[in-house]
Amino acid sequence: MTSQTVNAADSGTWMLGDRTVNRLGFKTMRLPQTGEAFSPTAPPRDRDQAIAVLRRAVELGVNHLDTAAFYFSSLRSANELVNRALAPYPDDLVITTKVGPGRAPSGDWLPHADPGRLRGQVEENLRQLGRDHLDVVNLRVVGADSIAERFGALAELREAGLVRHLGLSNVRPHHLAEAVAIAPVVCVQNMYGIGAPREQSEFLDLCGEQGIAFVPFYAIAGTGRTAGATVADSPAIRAVARAHGVGTAQIRLAWTLHRGPHVLAIPGTGDPVHLAQNVAAGSLRLSRDELDALDSPHPEEV
Repeated sequence: MTSQTVNAADSGTWMLGDRTVNRLGFKTMRLPQTGEAFSPTAPPRDRDQAIAVLRRAVELGVNHLDTAAFYFSSLRSANELVNRALAPYPDDLVITTKVGPGRAPSGDWLPHADPGRLRGQVEENLRQLGRDHLDVVNLRVVGADSIAERFGALAELREAGLVRHLGLSNVRPHHLAEAVAIAPVVCVQNMYGIGAPREQSEFLDLCGEQGIAFVPFYAIAGTGRTAGATVADSPAIRAVARAHGVGTAQIRLAWTLHRGPHVLAIPGTGDPVHLAQNVAAGSLRLSRDELDALDSPHPEEV
């Protein structure tokens, strides 16, 4: 498949709240720098290249972007790049942001925001993106403590019109139960990929039963996380990739999309070639035998 015929619409669609998105989206985390995300020594990415990748993603049918104000390097901000590349924004573009974590200008991580600071983080995203509202805001969570107070603060911003829809990131089932008792949840963003623990697959299924999008992060990187893929692919992944004439990263993405119609992929890259390959993964159709082979235990994976 050539880059001219690749389109994110081939991955199918999902209603994210009241907005229709193609299931193959784009994560901006890798745009501000080359190398490992959030590393203080990672060189800033060429600005023109980052802007070109964003514009090319939209040309390829991507209409779901995942970003955050804390995605920045010493010279580059993901939100600023999105604003510069895509504003005025296409009518069908859905931008999902995250709040909770914060970083100082030095790049050092700050304590997660309490309810009183969440409004400031939402307003920071609005300012950087040049929007009067945010399409989707995910509350990023660390630990197992109650999120009711923090999610309640975001629900108030939703009622005020600053936020259209709410989601969760890095959460457990009891967090979801807490949240839906306060306000509608349109998506759950959790680490997930080939070899994920059974409880994460059960959580994915639970989201599907409730009509909530499940949005895996690190579907390609796995345990490499912010550093990117650092673990060798299993023989099964390599065999399926050879059979389809594609790279193993594309098979990892295709596998996640096969987990259910409510699963949305958000691979990130600053490389236009990798971008086209990632989008093309949305058109891959894996057989039952291939899925069974990929579902076999892979202890070295996520």
